[in-house]
Amino acid sequence: MPRLSDKTRADRRQHILTSAWKCFSRNGFHATSIDDVIAETGMSSSAVYRYFRSKDEIIEATSEEGLARVRGMFVAILDLDPCPSPAETVALLAGELDRKATHPDYDMTRIALQGWAEALRNPRLLERARTIYADTLGHVDELARRWRTDGHLPADADTRAAAVTLFSLMPGLIVMHHLVEDVPAETLHTGLSLLGAGLARG
Repeated sequence: MPRLSDKTRADRRQHILTSAWKCFSRNGFHATSIDDVIAETGMSSSAVYRYFRSKDEIIEATSEEGLARVRGMFVAILDLDPCPSPAETVALLAGELDRKATHPDYDMTRIALQGWAEALRNPRLLERARTIYADTLGHVDELARRWRTDGHLPADADTRAAAVTLFSLMPGLIVMHHLVEDVPAETLHTGLSLLGAGLARG
């Protein structure tokens, strides 16, 4: 049998993950069986098991991919020139979450909710999530420092506090989307402005 190239192996692994995401979006991690995933891939069971030894390995890889995509959102914003303002950043994040929730084949925000729950029972995944989110917060802090330099935040602003607050919006928006109602960027901007004004008065 000819040796597979690195790209072919990577493509097949990604195909398995994408197939799993379709299943997880429909039925969740634990109502989806490994046979469901194999059927979705259109591959043989032996081919799938060459890349993942169990459904748990697929769940871990799926959760890690979701964490990495969150980090990628903020890294992409940092790469923009000129740097977007806080209001523009909130709009960008809301738009990005909407795109992730409306993918035609799978909903990464639904998978994110399951990944967070999975991390509570899987110590290895929890530690990985903490590592990736800590790294992501570092990127958000860098974004806040740019805002301070550009005059969007006061010269003595605690950029870490701004970063933590901005980062905390992401899971809240996902919960609202699935359990209550979508929050438009305009509503988010208005609400944050009102809360900021109220806190300043306090």
